[in-house]
Amino acid sequence: MPAMSFTKILILAVILFFVLPLSCFSQRNNSTIFEEMKAAKKADILKEMDHGVNLMESGQYTQADIQFRNVLENAEVVPTDLTFHIGKNSLYLEQFKQSINWLNKYIELKGTKGQYYFEAVQLLKDAEKGFLSAERTATDSLQSDTTALQVFKECQEGTNVICPVCKGETVIIETSNFGTKYRPCPYSNDKGLLTCVEYNLLLQGKLVPKF
Repeated sequence: MPAMSFTKILILAVILFFVLPLSCFSQRNNSTIFEEMKAAKKADILKEMDHGVNLMESGQYTQADIQFRNVLENAEVVPTDLTFHIGKNSLYLEQFKQSINWLNKYIELKGTKGQYYFEAVQLLKDAEKGFLSAERTATDSLQSDTTALQVFKECQEGTNVICPVCKGETVIIETSNFGTKYRPCPYSNDKGLLTCVEYNLLLQGKLVPKF
């Protein structure tokens, strides 16, 4: 009986001496492989982003946008500089609101220490000017719409008019290469209507957006 106990102890010692180190080695090896895979994927993401930057700098803004979106979809952690590049490229595409959002995000994340901080600030000003200009152009277009003006002439105090901005839908639909976006109409009520007074002010470019 004691001999049997000694044999078991010996077998256990052999297992501990040979098997456990192999198990630990295997765990360390798996961990190393995982870290190497993560590093390789990160390098690929940065390479894809750089390709997008090259497309943008060569004036291929639509292709650059597609490239940047691909990086967004595949990156586990979005590179901070990507927010700047998308904001800059969106400005070139005259997607001013989108440009403003991405550039603000870059400045928020990197602050004044960001590599592109000063350029981002200037581009943000350009995007804001472009956005305001586009808004004024949309208002001018409404003012030149003779059909809308005819409705205004027939409008009486106390009546409601379908909002010409959202066309009574209460939302403004924006379609781009990346799908359809919906944003609330800043002028109409929850039924897509304006009062006569509001409609008159809108046609004159004097109606202040709600948000």
